[in-house]
Amino acid sequence: MDADLNVTYVTFGGHVDLPKYRYVYFVIMFTIYILIICSNSTIVCIIVIHKNLHEPMYVFIAALLINSVLYSTAIYPKLLIDFLSEKQIISYSACLFQCFLYYSLDGSEFLLLSAMAYDRYVSICKPLQYPTIMRKTTVCIFLAVAWFVPAGQIAVPVTLSADTKLCSFTLKGIFCNNLIYKLHCLSSTVLSVYGVIVLFNVILFPVIFILFTYTKIFIITYKSCGEVRSKAAQTCLPHLLVLINFCSLVTYDVITVKLESEFPKTVLKTFYNDFTSDFVSSSL
Repeated sequence: MDADLNVTYVTFGGHVDLPKYRYVYFVIMFTIYILIICSNSTIVCIIVIHKNLHEPMYVFIAALLINSVLYSTAIYPKLLIDFLSEKQIISYSACLFQCFLYYSLDGSEFLLLSAMAYDRYVSICKPLQYPTIMRKTTVCIFLAVAWFVPAGQIAVPVTLSADTKLCSFTLKGIFCNNLIYKLHCLSSTVLSVYGVIVLFNVILFPVIFILFTYTKIFIITYKSCGEVRSKAAQTCLPHLLVLINFCSLVTYDVITVKLESEFPKTVLKTFYNDFTSDFVSSSL
């Protein structure tokens, strides 16, 4: 606790061999981050510039890429600073904010993928009704829901945690996620139950919807001609790869939070690979 500024600081305790490999980590992560920014921004600019790409499918792709950039920006800059710092610390308020961005953008990713799945379903299975269903208003509503609903739900536990008393100041991770609640002196059953509800709302239900939608698409296209099957594969498989990537990241996050210190520390290295695959898969 800083006596003058009255600021509470949290120390990251999950880095692996950081003094030995700090510059290697920095170069690798900085390169990946720049590639994510440049490649995703380039695709978004192309979609914005070319009016023939102003269709729902490409709008959702642009939104997904923007979300990926924001998602990476919530994590990478702080990681890069920590790699070159003697102490890996963050203020508690900043940690809460990072936690908010991490989970709200994570939820947005799944809802955007749900919107893309619905768009592909209407396009492939109901092509004649596509112009009337996927109107500009519909697309705007989907985008608003994808970004504001997760943010609103994640803001509740984060806000309630702002004034919570801490009994530990070492976070057993390399960024702020749900492990932050392990720092509290008393665990809250209400927050735990609410967290499960949010998990269902922004991740589990969207995943079920996506799988159901793509199952319907594949069943219908299986009975169609080869051209239709080819179109479905080209548009749906990249989305499924992104879905698998983020499901893996969520599973990893849940495992590390639940097992905490019992989880092998070296497995934290896989975090870097998760974001590398995010860059590859998001470049649709």
